[in-house]
Amino acid sequence: MTPTRLRLRDGRAFELLEQGRRGGTPLLLLHGITDTWRSFEPVLPWLPEDWHVVSLSQRGHGGSDPAASYRTREFAADAAAVMQALGMERPIVVGHSMGAANALRVGIDFPDRVRGIVAAGAFASFADKPELVSFIEQQVFSLDDTVPHALAEAFQRDTIAGPVAPGLVETMVAECLRTPAATWKGAFAGLLEDDFGAELGRIDVPVLLPWGDADSFVPEADQRRLQGALPRATRSVFRGVGHALHWERPERFAAELRSFVASLEPQTVS
Repeated sequence: MTPTRLRLRDGRAFELLEQGRRGGTPLLLLHGITDTWRSFEPVLPWLPEDWHVVSLSQRGHGGSDPAASYRTREFAADAAAVMQALGMERPIVVGHSMGAANALRVGIDFPDRVRGIVAAGAFASFADKPELVSFIEQQVFSLDDTVPHALAEAFQRDTIAGPVAPGLVETMVAECLRTPAATWKGAFAGLLEDDFGAELGRIDVPVLLPWGDADSFVPEADQRRLQGALPRATRSVFRGVGHALHWERPERFAAELRSFVASLEPQTVS
């Protein structure tokens, strides 16, 4: 799989992997913090060939251009701009972890441009997690210009609770190290500043909440909070699976995407 670079009219460039035919069922994939488009690489082979799937490296991550700040609203605006540039008419937006927050923000800020949302391993909030805050303050904010390999590896291994495909962890550690230290700092700072909970009720499209019950980052209480706040949310629990459920169970994750898409109202042709 070979990614390309999409340059927007404002000059910013984004790295992405495009799969399937334009005009097919549109799916936009948004990875977690410090990852890249490759986070969804295990899932891509299991998706229908006639879907138009775009796996995006978000601002400052991987081969995408850096930015001055990394707030959820800005990630969501980027996603909307990419959707428009690629002619993606009301796609299903799929996000993991930070990408799940960004996907939900797309639903809040661009309600008429989304058909459905899949928020995998989604947090209901960030700043109320003491261990996460401690990790950010002690290990991320103290970074100089280089992200240590040991930090990237420990961070990625903490996202899984069971076996994944051979070489996948090593691949994603390498992708972490492609993402500059400045992005690590900015993106994690953006999470601590963000609080979208009061606005979730504005999302009026179906939302699927896949979550692994061995997730060491997101407690089940967050899932219940999200389900209670989102008008049209459905939970899906992956037993014995960690935070990166799309790595541990890519075939099931893809099957749930197919079922979710099939459950949506037919796309209206304008």
